[in-house]
Amino acid sequence: MDAAPHVVAVSGSFRERSTTRTALRYVLEAAADAGAETTLLDLREYDLPVYDPDVDGQGDGTAVKRIVRDADAVVLGTPVYHGSYSGALKNFHDYCGWDEYEDTTVGLLATAGGGSYGSTLDHLRITVRGVHGWVLPHQVGIRNASSQFEDDPNATDGRAFVDPDLEERVEKLGRLLVEYAFISPEVTTPRASESSSGSGAESSSGSGD
Repeated sequence: MDAAPHVVAVSGSFRERSTTRTALRYVLEAAADAGAETTLLDLREYDLPVYDPDVDGQGDGTAVKRIVRDADAVVLGTPVYHGSYSGALKNFHDYCGWDEYEDTTVGLLATAGGGSYGSTLDHLRITVRGVHGWVLPHQVGIRNASSQFEDDPNATDGRAFVDPDLEERVEKLGRLLVEYAFISPEVTTPRASESSSGSGAESSSGSGD
């Protein structure tokens, strides 16, 4: 790898002691250990009014888009709200489009107060595919998130994982973001091309995962 990839984590939680933000810091720490430059894009720190396509230059929209556009890999983190992702992350997502995400490696992380996070990750995956991002197959969902950490002043963000297997899963996401930061996969395999030419069927483009 000639240059260190830049990995950006977007935190879609406004909670002061956010488990989403803590988990993302673990992702970034693992990415840094794997050789990346890292940035935490904490949406609490930016002025992002509700997106209005008729208004140019809203708040910090230009700055936020630049951060995502300049990233080699992005991880989106969100709490689970009503079976989907947070309004803060949705509003951020509305600001960003193909210019920010196309051919960018994207990881997904969701923290649930209860036991369900599947639909949240599915919704995020669909929206990222819609703006041509490459979504990693490996994704992280954390059930009962408030009970998955314990205070530890020596740990990342002052909190340590209770379950080492879950910690490893989160850190794996960081390593994979670095490993695949510069990947540019072909959406159609040679086998698919040969099959389509033999049958007369049109070839289709896939998603990146």
